[in-house]
Amino acid sequence: MKNHLLIFSGSANKKLAQDICKFLGVKLGDASVDTFSDGEIRVKINENVRGHDVFVVQSTSFPSNEHLMELLIMIDALKRASSQRITAVLPYFGYARQDRKDQPRVPITAKLVANLLTVAGADRVLTIDLHAGQIQGFFDIPLDHLFAFTILTEYIKKMKLDKDLVIVSPDVGGIKTARAFAKRLKSSLAIVDKRRVNDRQAEVMHIMGDVKGKNAFIVDDMVATAGSLVEAVDAIKKAGAMDVYAAITHPVLCGPAIERLERSALKELVVTDTIPIPEEKMIKRIKVLSVASLLGEAIKRIHEEESISVLFS
Repeated sequence: MKNHLLIFSGSANKKLAQDICKFLGVKLGDASVDTFSDGEIRVKINENVRGHDVFVVQSTSFPSNEHLMELLIMIDALKRASSQRITAVLPYFGYARQDRKDQPRVPITAKLVANLLTVAGADRVLTIDLHAGQIQGFFDIPLDHLFAFTILTEYIKKMKLDKDLVIVSPDVGGIKTARAFAKRLKSSLAIVDKRRVNDRQAEVMHIMGDVKGKNAFIVDDMVATAGSLVEAVDAIKKAGAMDVYAAITHPVLCGPAIERLERSALKELVVTDTIPIPEEKMIKRIKVLSVASLLGEAIKRIHEEESISVLFS
């Protein structure tokens, strides 16, 4: 590997960044991230980055505003230190749910964040499982969009539920993803037909597809308060499913999520480490899979100017 590849990390993904470095056989870059007495974020790069190919690993997860500012300030510091190229590696891209004007007088915050990253000095963006694919078009710089699909399906295969497995999309918008899972796993497909009451509550209507007597795996890109997930689990169980599992990339897990999961009939929640889960939220039914090798291979290929399309197969 070329010796001018450098990887830095904000405070959101220290462990993941260290795992990526271990996969690549490089050392994590030396940077100080703390705050001034009034709470403003202070960043200092403690090593030479002039002419180097730099990757900054930082999810804009909770506290999202703080982590976003950390990322922007670190990119600015690296740019002013004459880095050759800066790639913002966002395992989880926050503010992605505000991707269009679906009501009067609301912002398109995903576009704003794209602009901020570009203006700060990012030359490229690498991310996993965007909430909406069209967000790629908000960037005027190259964006590589990876999927945790392979990691999750390999885990499901090891569970050997093939004969009685049905993949379930939690809503109509997730059909494409669910179909890809079902095709890879050679299983049947079902859809939860629901009507959203407001941005915090969804009412499950009925199940489209046969789940009776089968092990159901709900697949989605993120779980926040777990309200929709738990309602889907209840509806699937009422429709006659045996065990219900969920495979979800980003464990946002905010508000009453853990309490809801513990009360639900969900047997296991399989997630990735795009967002670190605090110790107090790590209940027994949560299984965390690492995306370090996926991101590490993508970083290696970007650095060596190779295609990353092989990672989608």
